[in-house]
Amino acid sequence: MLRKRRWFWIAPVLLTVALTWRPAGAADKSKVDGATKRVEKGAKQIGEGHVGPGFKEMFTGVGHTIVEGAKFSGENIKEFFSSKK
Repeated sequence: MLRKRRWFWIAPVLLTVALTWRPAGAADKSKVDGATKRVEKGAKQIGEGHVGPGFKEMFTGVGHTIVEGAKFSGENIKEFFSSKK
């Protein structure tokens, strides 16, 4: 008896999600790519023997990648939910 009641609530939720699902629009990813290139540049400097500046560049790039990635994700989520009217 309890299982039948559970489906009474689950089925409409699944149906609503299925009918309103659509992919989010593309946001500007250039800042994320730029920060990722800083990580690559730092790693190449380390490989060339410039350990101090390489680590600084690499970890600065990692920080910027995290920040810009979070902004990018937030924009995608905002676009996704704001387009549902």
